[in-house]
Amino acid sequence: MDDKEVRIFDDVLEYTCLELNKALINIPSKYKKKTEEIRLRNGKPLIVSFQGNDYFVTEIGTLTKRSTEGMLIKREYIQKTFKLISNYSIYAFEEEIKNGFITLKGGHRVGIAGKVLYGAKDIDTIRDISSLNIRIAREKKGIAEGILKHIIAFPYSVCNTLIISPPQCGKTTLLRDIIRSLSDGSPLLSKGLKIGVIDERSELAGVYNGIPQHDIGIRTDVLDGCNKKDGTTMLLRAMSPDIIAMDEIGSVSDVEAIHESLKAGVKVIATVHGNNIEDLVSRRSLKVLIEDRIFERYIFLDNSKGIGTIKDIVEGKKFKSLLK
Repeated sequence: MDDKEVRIFDDVLEYTCLELNKALINIPSKYKKKTEEIRLRNGKPLIVSFQGNDYFVTEIGTLTKRSTEGMLIKREYIQKTFKLISNYSIYAFEEEIKNGFITLKGGHRVGIAGKVLYGAKDIDTIRDISSLNIRIAREKKGIAEGILKHIIAFPYSVCNTLIISPPQCGKTTLLRDIIRSLSDGSPLLSKGLKIGVIDERSELAGVYNGIPQHDIGIRTDVLDGCNKKDGTTMLLRAMSPDIIAMDEIGSVSDVEAIHESLKAGVKVIATVHGNNIEDLVSRRSLKVLIEDRIFERYIFLDNSKGIGTIKDIVEGKKFKSLLK
């Protein structure tokens, strides 16, 4: 397992320029296997992040908490790295660049910041790249195992479920494993379920050249880069899903998409940023979902015992804990 996690890190380095590669390749393996992000900011020190902490990377690949010892990112490093990420063809990735990220082979995602240029109707492109955030994708199969019994409605259905957590606490990783488990078929189900994934940010499935880079199950169909409202309509019309899964809901149109699914008799499993129910009720767009008891299960995550810690699972009608 550890060797595989180290290889995942080293594979990502194929997309970094030689100067950065020389430093990053020397990071000790025990840190490589935990790294979640590699941050490049013009004129700032090189940073890797894991377990909620930032570490500065020196030119010889050691990690330090002193920013003055970190390798300084030059503009040319970002330019060279961006060329590698875009395979020397920026125009081929224009649509992704408009959305602020590029998906790499393996499902890794590179966030982009710089000068935003607008066209007649929308964002045209991002130029003068000043920051790159390489987010390393790591699958964790089996983490949904203890949760399934709380969300499966035997014999062949599930509860409408909302996964709630602060950023970087594992909600997308958990949702991905729930999708895989239900799609392949759990012993708690009489059959595998057809799942439509609306992967608006290309993070759940990590589609690269039309192929999901993450294991999301054998009965799963993906709409990559599609907004949730349009995606829901398309899936209902064409793919006859049992479940529609979506990551990071929040807008009014997201809520409309969920209602559209429920009207069609299709279950919904989604994630949202937050700490508790009160956080959601305070947001006008989400308040109606809570007050109308749309979700039958709420799964709360935090990182108190590591990323993906199950804080609580709550029944959605009376808001009673199923764990306590």
